[in-house]
Amino acid sequence: MDELNQIHAHTITHGLARFSFISSKLLAFSALSDYRDLRYAETLFNRISTPNVFDFNSMIMGFAKSSKPEKGFSVYAKMRSFGVEPIARTFAVLVKACFKLTFISQFHGQIVKFGHGCDVYVVSSLICAYSKCGTMEFARRVFDERIETTNVVCWTSLLSGYCLNGLVDEACLVFDEMPERNDVSYSAMVSGYVSNGCFYEAILLFRELKKSGSNVKFGKGSLFVSVLNACASVGAFEEGKWIHFFLVRNGFEYELELGTALIDFYAKCGCIRDAKEVFSRLPYKDVKTWSAMILGLASNGENKLGLELFEEMEKKGPKPNAVTFIGVLSACNHEALVNKAWGYFGRMSKVYGILPVIEHYGCMVDLLARSGRVKHAEILIRTMPMEPDGAIWGSLLNGCIMHGHVDLGEMVGKLLIQLEPTHSGRYVLLANMYADMGCWEDVMRLRKMMEEREVVKSFAWSFIEVDGVVHKFVADDKSHPKLRSIYRILDQLKRELKSSFITNEIVV
Repeated sequence: MDELNQIHAHTITHGLARFSFISSKLLAFSALSDYRDLRYAETLFNRISTPNVFDFNSMIMGFAKSSKPEKGFSVYAKMRSFGVEPIARTFAVLVKACFKLTFISQFHGQIVKFGHGCDVYVVSSLICAYSKCGTMEFARRVFDERIETTNVVCWTSLLSGYCLNGLVDEACLVFDEMPERNDVSYSAMVSGYVSNGCFYEAILLFRELKKSGSNVKFGKGSLFVSVLNACASVGAFEEGKWIHFFLVRNGFEYELELGTALIDFYAKCGCIRDAKEVFSRLPYKDVKTWSAMILGLASNGENKLGLELFEEMEKKGPKPNAVTFIGVLSACNHEALVNKAWGYFGRMSKVYGILPVIEHYGCMVDLLARSGRVKHAEILIRTMPMEPDGAIWGSLLNGCIMHGHVDLGEMVGKLLIQLEPTHSGRYVLLANMYADMGCWEDVMRLRKMMEEREVVKSFAWSFIEVDGVVHKFVADDKSHPKLRSIYRILDQLKRELKSSFITNEIVV
């Protein structure tokens, strides 16, 4: 912008600022470039006596990229008052900025009035806007009315809309019907699976893509980011490692989002060494990258390193955000670090102006409860500025059970059941506490209550990856194709353990 100021000054001194071509170029840079300054752009725009459609579009697009996209609507109103007719690009940007259904409907009418209803980017924008408002029937109607002129962009927008509203089955049908697919559409489907918790389906789709010999090129990192997120969620290490090898072999640079996804993947798979290596290789790290690394270190037990990295971040990194402090507080998960945790908790608002949210309070309650400071944890819950959720009360109940605070534990357990009457884990926790106390009548009462309320007990599950295939096992699972072999080996292990136990007793 400093350089633009100099150029602008030269255009004024040489009498060139009055030429619309030059003023439009100056406006476009100040409104749309990576170095944009919307205040400067507004000043330029207001000094143009007869702005053209491109000037109006520059301001609308500039506001669309800002934190105040709604200001683009007033620019559109001014555009119409000047008698300037909007083009398709105008509506494509404006509709995406709409956050209310009434606004979308109004601009939809304007789109039809000015004859831009067949433009694929306008159609795509309308589908996106209706999807964000949760009205998929309108989004589908827009798509169906223009299906003859739609392209892969429109199909992908519809697919993403269904995923955004949790309608994964409908998204799959759209994906299967697509006449053409590209890396963006594959990425949208994979991302949709991930955002709706369908991690295995996301990985399977990626494998299909690899085997299909499709013309889709892995030219953009967004697809890899989505797959890595899926791999991180289920511990599909081999698939995630393949992506890393592919990136290295094909000379991909460690882009910010992709590098952060790799760090998160390795950390969640327990390969913190690899996560550190990726972190060290990234040429530029933003707050998300630092936060992912701090969270990764904390979740892998390297608490000291996590806190040291945070101190390094404070000295030479970006300003920490709320997520960073979740990692920092998680790294204080030891009794000896309780006071340090309180210090960080206070610095959030005092030093960085970050108001603690429920996740931060959850970290503190969990730390206090597990370290035996159960009463302190209860006081913190009572003084929270927001309503505590089940997870926070659950942390307090765990602390009560661990440290023998029976009366408080019973009170918290009953409160949890009232708060989450269909959550089987809340009944089980309280029942376990009663069982430890020998209060079997209370245990039976809770079991009867679960039956009467038809609370379905959620089964524990685990997974293991063998030859790149992730196998998920539920408690008392009978569905695996190699069931007999698995149980035969388990029986053999039991016999060997029993034999070893008897031998050791004889030796003692």
